[in-house]
Amino acid sequence: MKKFYMLLAGVAVLAAGCTRVPITGRQHLALIPEGTMNSMALQEYQSFLSENKTVSSATSGDAQMVQRVGQRLANAVTQYMTSQGLQNQIANYKWEFNLVSSKEVNAWCMPGGKVVVYTGLLPITQNETALACVLGHEISHAIAQHGNERMSNGLIAQGIEIAGSVALNKNPTAQNLFMQSFGVASPLGQLAFSRQDELEADHLGIIFMAMAGYDPQQALPFWQRMAAQNTTKPNELTSTHPSDERRIAELQKEMPEALRYYKK
Repeated sequence: MKKFYMLLAGVAVLAAGCTRVPITGRQHLALIPEGTMNSMALQEYQSFLSENKTVSSATSGDAQMVQRVGQRLANAVTQYMTSQGLQNQIANYKWEFNLVSSKEVNAWCMPGGKVVVYTGLLPITQNETALACVLGHEISHAIAQHGNERMSNGLIAQGIEIAGSVALNKNPTAQNLFMQSFGVASPLGQLAFSRQDELEADHLGIIFMAMAGYDPQQALPFWQRMAAQNTTKPNELTSTHPSDERRIAELQKEMPEALRYYKK
């Protein structure tokens, strides 16, 4: 009988931790409180910035562009979430956008709105609109709580109690799961998220960039340029990420929806 009640309690916790992704409506598991995720993110973000060289917006047009594009997207996301009654999900976001000097082709967004772009990405984005495509994609991972979903599943699989932020911050396994869940050290297109998460972030990303006033159709040539970069990637069946061909095909299907939000 005791095991039965424990099972019921576990089911109740899982049910309470289910939430829906904005726009797509997909139901998923997000057991870790956003405050805990934000706390862990801030710790890792500050550590990252202390170990890497940021480009000053006072002297760099590229850094100014990153901040300008990021803020337009943040405003669009805030307006959308508020219009859907979901403003509490981002109430504690304190958006920051930094350009970091690195040859890596990478960008990421942590919970709480902490965004980093690597200078190695800019030769491929080539313009402000393509940068909006990348940042829209990365911000969408945070808004959809993909990292929370991955961490929740990982903690359950390893039998780690999902307690407060202090406990998780001090747990080496939880910290490792956090870093894996956000792919901070991985090149763009080779992050820790699943194929489903990547395609979902693509979907949300082109809608958010359209809401911010950027032409979502420019996402197609950007990902084609990325495909040209990724000549050694494994095929989709042996990879956790969608093939470039599938990603572009899915974006083409979703483009009419994104264009409804685009106003020049």
